[in-house]
Amino acid sequence: MALENLQLRSLIKKSGELELSLAKLPVPDPAPDEIVVRIEGTPINPSDLGLLVGPADVSTLKSSGSGDGVVVTAAVPDAAMRMVAARIDQAMPVGNEGAGTVVAAGSSPEAQALMGKLVAILGGEMYARYRTVKAKAALPLPAGATAADGASCFVNPLTALAMVKTMQMEGHKALVHTAAASNLGQMLNKICIKDGVGLVNIVRSDEQAKILKDIGAKHIVDSSKPSFMEDLIAAITATGATLGFDAIGGGKLAGQILQAMEISLSATEPFSRYGSSTHKQVYIYGRLSLEPTILTAGYGMAWGVGGFLLTPFLQKVGMEEAGKLRARVAAELKTTFASHYTKTLSLQQALDVETIRAYNRKSTGEKYLINPNA
Repeated sequence: MALENLQLRSLIKKSGELELSLAKLPVPDPAPDEIVVRIEGTPINPSDLGLLVGPADVSTLKSSGSGDGVVVTAAVPDAAMRMVAARIDQAMPVGNEGAGTVVAAGSSPEAQALMGKLVAILGGEMYARYRTVKAKAALPLPAGATAADGASCFVNPLTALAMVKTMQMEGHKALVHTAAASNLGQMLNKICIKDGVGLVNIVRSDEQAKILKDIGAKHIVDSSKPSFMEDLIAAITATGATLGFDAIGGGKLAGQILQAMEISLSATEPFSRYGSSTHKQVYIYGRLSLEPTILTAGYGMAWGVGGFLLTPFLQKVGMEEAGKLRARVAAELKTTFASHYTKTLSLQQALDVETIRAYNRKSTGEKYLINPNA
């Protein structure tokens, strides 16, 4: 097989410089249980940006070369170098998920059965023309689906489903979600509407609120308005939410959610000088803000703040449950889990300086797709 790969790589040098480039390398023949997928769509998720750009100062971005030889550099602040110590001087492939056509397959029946089919895959290194994975890791896409439809069918859909499943497993009955007009947030709303789950959506503008109203969201509160805390308490009281998922991470929002939950509970439970004994939990699953997370007081005697990631969740629930979640995504790919993209980029366009600045803003409601074979 004579395929040549073109792979986007991110390198942080010991000198404190980020370097983004495209590397050419051969595509090896697949093992018996492997397939080679021609990547035709791979999204730029916030989790990808953590590896692609990391803590680099995007105001210092510079570009040299052109075409496949383009190289983009940026300064990494001294204070941030400690955060990336484990990846210093390692050129790292980027891209968590993607979709495309199987162009080569190993000799096993499982691999051969996927030859020529359109599949979605997860496993890193997706910002590339080709990706080799185990056949069992591929999700065949339903008839009529495109690579763009399937490109984002793992990270956001499964994370949204994992939030609802976590709510059920931990004994809560409703959710609070921040950055709620995001691609993931829209999916979560559709799930909750369909499944009859109460959901409080926190947004930051009227435009974001309209996105959610248009898909049927009931409880929407705007953190930029003076009445935010009153509105949040009212929405939490209406839904009984005691579990939150925070994509912002930095600042005081996680604490405000806990405080609103406590105020709501204290109004209905018998008085205690220690506050409510009902457990209130906020999981931080994103870092749209790199500021410190600020927690104060007034959360009662039972509360928690922790981190949340999809991979540990899937390991916790096991292969059978994970399979059920994946099957639901496939069945509702064009409805509940439909993704909409601001722009589709080639690998070379993804390394344009102004384009990097645009997608690195992580603006709610915006999402970029890379087609490495464009």
